[in-house]
Amino acid sequence: MSVGERIKRRRKQLKMSADELGVKIGKNRATIYRYESSEIENLSIELIPSLARALNVSPAYLMGWEQIEPSQMSTDYRYFPEIKISAGLPICVESVEESEMITIPDELLGKYAGNKDVFFMKVNGESMNKVIPHDSLIAIKSVSVNDLKNGDIVVYSNGYDYSVKVFYEVGDKFIFRPNSTDPTFTDYIMSKNDVDLRLHGKVVTYIVNLD
Repeated sequence: MSVGERIKRRRKQLKMSADELGVKIGKNRATIYRYESSEIENLSIELIPSLARALNVSPAYLMGWEQIEPSQMSTDYRYFPEIKISAGLPICVESVEESEMITIPDELLGKYAGNKDVFFMKVNGESMNKVIPHDSLIAIKSVSVNDLKNGDIVVYSNGYDYSVKVFYEVGDKFIFRPNSTDPTFTDYIMSKNDVDLRLHGKVVTYIVNLD
């Protein structure tokens, strides 16, 4: 397999567009396609490490010097097993020191594989069961509110209460909307200036245990 084929295969595994890969390494989409088609075969010594980091593989794998398949790769992430989303615990993620580490295959996280801003928590409740079933393991990426858009699924807390909901920004309010088969769950509306409000991040994937 050529270097270009390895780049393309890994990019597809991560569900990453050529544009996204280009942004990560400071190249345009056309250049990425030229790498993948082997039109450009001799990668600069400066490019190889940044390209490997962007694809979350080793430079040796990228260049064909080792044969460990990316499908066998995994990454350790912070995991907060004692915090159950919607359980109402009086605690904030930022203040938790006793996190564990959890190993997740890179294939499950796609383009977020290896991202140090990603952490994991467990969902406890039915307020989002149309999308995320109870007891799912969710991957949360720390983001600023400016990076959120309406319709994103977020984890937030208001004082003692943690929750995962669909996020909307309307005027000077944030709306946190459930997506549940239970009609008793309703919108939660908060002022942007509420001192107890903390937005912990955006849910980027979830893992369900089917047993």
